Amino acid sequence: MANSIMCAQTAVHHQHRLLMKDINDHGTVFGGRILAMVDLEGSLPAVRLFRSKVLTASIDHLNFIAPFTIDDAMLLTAYVTGVGRRSAEVFIKIIGEHILTGERFVGFTCFATYVTDDPQATAPYDEVVPATDEEKAMVAGYQERRQARRTARQDNKRLLSAVELDD
Repeated sequence: MANSIMCAQTAVHHQHRLLMKDINDHGTVFGGRILAMVDLEGSLPAVRLFRSKVLTASIDHLNFIAPFTIDDAMLLTAYVTGVGRRSAEVFIKIIGEHILTGERFVGFTCFATYVTDDPQATAPYDEVVPATDEEKAMVAGYQERRQARRTARQDNKRLLSAVELDD
C-alpha cells in the first residue's frame, strides 16, 4: 500500500463572523475578501502536508454560489484532495450560516494548488485517502483536474509570449 494520509488529517476549519468592513455596496461580502480568506486559510492543509512553507500555484473552479450578508457567518473548510511530487491540491468550501436562524447554505467552492517553497522537498505521501462521501467525490476528480491544469499552463505560456511589456 502506498504511503497515504487521510483528507481529515490535513483539514482546517475557520469561522468568520461578518462585519461591515467585509460588506460591499451591494450588501454582500466583497469577492476579494472571500478570495483572500481562501488563499490564507486554504494554504494550511498544504503546509500540514509538507511541513514547510508553500506558494499558491493556482486557484481554479471558483464558484460563487450564494451571497453572504451581514447576518451570516462564514464557515470555511479546506483539505488536501490530491498530491503531486511537490504540489498539493486543496478543496475549499465556505458554508454560510444565517446566525439568527442557524440555516446553512453552500456559498463558495474552489480548488487551489500549492507548491512547496523548498526546492529539495517532495511530498511525504503518495496518496490522499478520502473517508466521507464529499471527500470521495473531490478526490475522485483530482487526476482529471491536474491534467486540465497542465493543459492550461501550456496555453498560458503561449498567451504570455504575446504579452507586450510597453503601454
